[in-house]
Amino acid sequence: MSEQSKPFVVTDRRKFNMDGDPRPDADPSPEKEKREPIPVESVAAPQPISSGPEDETEAELPPAPTAEQNEQARTAYEMTADRLDTAIRSANPGMDHPPAMSFEQLVQSVYMTAIMQLGGGVPEGQQPQVDIMGARQSVDMLGVLAEKTKGNLSPEEARLLESALFELRMGFLEITQALARSAAAKAPGAGRPGPVGPSIVR
Repeated sequence: MSEQSKPFVVTDRRKFNMDGDPRPDADPSPEKEKREPIPVESVAAPQPISSGPEDETEAELPPAPTAEQNEQARTAYEMTADRLDTAIRSANPGMDHPPAMSFEQLVQSVYMTAIMQLGGGVPEGQQPQVDIMGARQSVDMLGVLAEKTKGNLSPEEARLLESALFELRMGFLEITQALARSAAAKAPGAGRPGPVGPSIVR
């Protein structure tokens, strides 16, 4: 009999019927290979959770990169960034070279992020959406930056950072007070509701 004329045979290997009962004509399945139990000694013991400053000093930190590794990474990054700039400018004739990152740009970036999180930049007529926890983190981020760079900034940089922090902290207080007033106005027995304030994003 040729290969093409051989009958096509379907073997039903199901072990249970539609009712969930075992099928009497089902082929017994071979026993699965028994596995040896893993000895308890080979299982790694859980590491203790750090509970204080002493434990933190003993925690294993990844080794710091060497000066040579840092230099190689910096060089490779700058070369790749230059190639990217060249490719973008060739695809967009007349485009200016992107400005180099500066301390002022860093502060302004975090500042604008916090303003958006506080509900700023919303088109007229739309209700502002406030990410109060995100705004707090952005303000605290600038606070850490101010603390860590103290004594290492030019007068202009220090003034920019102080002004940004002052405006954001005052804006944060204003928004939290507005949210508190809005919540109080919606509380039972608060009387006539006041104007609708910003809504909070959780």
